[in-house]
Amino acid sequence: MTSVSTELLFVLISLFFVSPLAEAIRVGDAIIALLLGVVSSIAGICVCLGASAQKRNERCDQMRLSRVS
Repeated sequence: MTSVSTELLFVLISLFFVSPLAEAIRVGDAIIALLLGVVSSIAGICVCLGASAQKRNERCDQMRLSRVS
């Protein structure tokens, strides 16, 4: 399973290779900016979901340990 940072790097490199084609069109810069914004927003949402899931798992683990004691 690949990590999120590896996938994000792959997407950014892919966008880097697409950008010369988009520059031929006047709206190419806007398209690239939009795609980068969408990708960074999705990555930010995934980071927030992962952080909240970790906190929830830590709380569940603490509750389990307190019940065992």
